[in-house]
Amino acid sequence: MTSTRDTRMVMIVDSEPAQQRFLAALVSRGGWRSVIAADTDTALAKLGTQEGMALDAVLVDQGAPGMDISEFVGELRRWRPALPLVVITMRNGVEVAVGAMRAGASDFVQKPIAPDRLLEALDRVVSTSGPQGELRPLTEKLRAPLAFEEIIGSSPNFRSALAIAAKAARARVPVMINGKPGTGKEVFARAIHSASPRARGQLVMVDCSAVSPGLIGSGLFGHERGAFAGAFDRQIGRLVQADGGSIIIDHVECIPLETQAKLVEFLNSGEVQMIGGSIRQSVDVRIIATSTSPLDKLIEAGHFREDLFYALSSAQFTLPSLSERRGDVGPLARHLLARIGGLPGMGPIGVTDDALRLLAAYAWPGNVRQLQDVLFRAAVNSTTDVLTSADFRAIEATLGGGSPSGEGEIAINGEAIGVTLYLPDGNLRPLEEIEADVIRLAIGHYRGRMSEVARRLGIGRSTLYRKLSDLGIDTAA
Repeated sequence: MTSTRDTRMVMIVDSEPAQQRFLAALVSRGGWRSVIAADTDTALAKLGTQEGMALDAVLVDQGAPGMDISEFVGELRRWRPALPLVVITMRNGVEVAVGAMRAGASDFVQKPIAPDRLLEALDRVVSTSGPQGELRPLTEKLRAPLAFEEIIGSSPNFRSALAIAAKAARARVPVMINGKPGTGKEVFARAIHSASPRARGQLVMVDCSAVSPGLIGSGLFGHERGAFAGAFDRQIGRLVQADGGSIIIDHVECIPLETQAKLVEFLNSGEVQMIGGSIRQSVDVRIIATSTSPLDKLIEAGHFREDLFYALSSAQFTLPSLSERRGDVGPLARHLLARIGGLPGMGPIGVTDDALRLLAAYAWPGNVRQLQDVLFRAAVNSTTDVLTSADFRAIEATLGGGSPSGEGEIAINGEAIGVTLYLPDGNLRPLEEIEADVIRLAIGHYRGRMSEVARRLGIGRSTLYRKLSDLGIDTAA
């Protein structure tokens, strides 16, 4: 049974004293007590002690001395199969993360460590409430920037947002992106920068939710040495760092009013003045702001400046939640699996139509990010190269114990599925059967107009009729 938040204990496996102190201080902010092990052998030896028996989780750095990280995970699973374990990997350590997950790790985070993401990961892996297994989203995303044409979605509200974003990318105006967590705001922000005339310039990101409100102004504008208590050195602000490029201000709603006033002044003048400084510097940067909260309500409550809202909203759009565009789940899942399959240590991954129907039936409170994390976990843990509904047991449990059984009950691409590619065991159906289903679907879709059916299928009428005869298809059916 998981202990209460005030008494939870995590073992930190790391050989660097400075990193040990950093991690211990970080987890203490989340109500965790910590015990230190300098190497993997010591960590395993501690499992049998009184202190080790009280552990709620293990946090291990991939560079910890001792055995290979995957081997360590396997050994820990052998002795304590239910003990959650989070692996810290390098930024390019995807292959290490995949190996650790396959060996039984509960989750992974990448360096540089974002404090909120690490605490979220620890909270998640020990949580006994809510869906378990693959419904615990991983803390990291596939971060390679996408071009607009690579962003998947066909629902009208999504295409409208995409059109506004593509048009805004060519302009020089600030952009405001609204949407619930996980809807893809950062993906859109990066695509806007990549498609803009500033694409060769710096792209700098500031997450205002991960910074103390008192330090957000310093992070954006910089500060002179001695400007405030703790300002031991001069620091260049992110706005100056992004000169000639773009800056993503994530969770703009978290900016305190005093800093909001300085941001309005910057937007009006194009000049940055460091905190504690007297010199003003001209900076050419495009701001892309994101918000998860409705800013109009914050304006009414006096927590957000109306003039800042209008200054940032020359181009504005809201990304719909995934539950508002369920027809996109199937194409999006295939697209994400193609990207996951290209990661080091992975390979091509397919997915059955039954599995897609199951995924489309789920509400996805964590939106696209959660779908991606669910697919990643399923792909890592699967013993085959085709995911079936059996790889998403937690989704099934959440939906009431079974996948949708009616053919076409769940829309996957804006309309019901009419052609099944995979058998229930994950193997492909024979080509002859698939071809017959495609022809039947085309005949129904074009209401028996055989000339149109042949034209759309890219074959001649005589070829179509020959196939109908060979496949035993009755056009009157």
